[in-house]
Amino acid sequence: MNRVIAFQGERGAYSEEALVQFFSDVRSGEASVLPCRTLPDVFEAINEGRATDGLIPIENSLAGSINESYDLLLKNDLSIYGEVMLPVNHCLLALDGETVEGIRRVYSHPQALAQCDAFLQKLRVETVAVYDTAGSARMIKEGRMRGAAAIASRRAADIYGLAVLAEGIQTQKDNFTRFYAIGRQEGARGERNKTVLVFATEHRPGALYWCLGAFAYRQINMTKLESRPSRGRPWEYIFYLDVETHISDQACRDAIAELKTKTIFTRVLGSFPAAPA
Repeated sequence: MNRVIAFQGERGAYSEEALVQFFSDVRSGEASVLPCRTLPDVFEAINEGRATDGLIPIENSLAGSINESYDLLLKNDLSIYGEVMLPVNHCLLALDGETVEGIRRVYSHPQALAQCDAFLQKLRVETVAVYDTAGSARMIKEGRMRGAAAIASRRAADIYGLAVLAEGIQTQKDNFTRFYAIGRQEGARGERNKTVLVFATEHRPGALYWCLGAFAYRQINMTKLESRPSRGRPWEYIFYLDVETHISDQACRDAIAELKTKTIFTRVLGSFPAAPA
């Protein structure tokens, strides 16, 4: 089948904007996109063969990690083979004729609402969390909802024919979301690389220290460490680790081999060129 890339959200979602930025064959029209309602649906579409690849959000520079994405990466046998960083510019969208002063209720994804909290507090409006930024824009348009607005992208305003009442309403202007490209292919090697791993340690003093030492000893820089609750083992945790190296490097392979001797399980989720900082 031709390449089909699944993403979470409606047309006009930030995920679709990042997808267009990352996949050149989407821009050229040689590949198509598949909107999915939820993140699990993205993984399911790939597993069932309705999509060849997916693009999922993993972290926002303001709101932090998207924990559901981490849990799904562990649950599914797919590889991360690339990443893209998208600057997020939130807009307040409403039907033509509406004004900022007339808005009483604002709909959007919980992450977007959190990222615009200062603006929303000044408006003194009711906020309603929905599953997607672009989906909230579509809902406003199709429902002809007066006195209501959506927080979404300018791209969503263009797609659904909404007016932009305010732009750049995020609390922090340097707002970026990182996305992972996932599928069954392996990541290439670039000038700067990243390897993402997940592992679990024994529940004993110093266990994490000795695990990380496998990379420190080989001068491999760690860029992120994230803990998540271990399923079926209350109050124990698994760890997601980002390191600046590629699996094709001998030092990386040696570090992972040592890590496996110190953990309950270790899995490489992907090794790929790092997105420009």
